[in-house]
Amino acid sequence: AKCQCKVVPRERTNCGYPGISAAECKRIGCCFNASVPSVPWCYNPKPKKVKKVCPNDPYTRINCGFPGIKPRECTRKGCCFRAHPAGVPWCFYRRVMEE
Repeated sequence: AKCQCKVVPRERTNCGYPGISAAECKRIGCCFNASVPSVPWCYNPKPKKVKKVCPNDPYTRINCGFPGIKPRECTRKGCCFRAHPAGVPWCFYRRVMEE
């Protein structure tokens, strides 16, 4: 993603080898920007920002508890609790989403 390549030149960490082409740099999953001299032109992207969310679709829920689990027990495990609809887990795992 473009925003992952917005790294301050002095904070760039080298990714590749001297003389690497822009195409080869991008092919190995790195960022390329040759506009600033004497800093790495091929550099590592910023890590992706992720957050854990409770999925909205009840039919994609992955069970995190057991029948009759109390909401507090469920949230103490770091999971989501929604006591509806019937026939799906009410205590379920969070999903990792990219921000």
